[in-house]
Amino acid sequence: MNKSSYCAVLAALAMLAGCAATPNYDKHFGDAVRQSRAAMTVNPKASANRDPVAGLDGQAAAQAMARYQDSFKAPPPPVPLISLSSSSSSSAGAGAGEAK
Repeated sequence: MNKSSYCAVLAALAMLAGCAATPNYDKHFGDAVRQSRAAMTVNPKASANRDPVAGLDGQAAAQAMARYQDSFKAPPPPVPLISLSSSSSSSAGAGAGEAK
């Protein structure tokens, strides 16, 4: 056998060795999502509770939802920034500590 045949055989063996030790990923697929969802659920039996929600009537709830939906139609007004500059110059090019 020549050198190129050895390289071809070694490459084939390396590829086959890579397939021999594949981890079993599907065994625990989705467990992290299920665990996170379970940790965030306060009351897993909440859907079985048929008591109405107390404290908010239908009209107030409808108005609250309407105001909530309307809040996305226009962006909120900009918040004014307070400039804490030690320079009292009114020139646009003058920085702090520069002479006029």
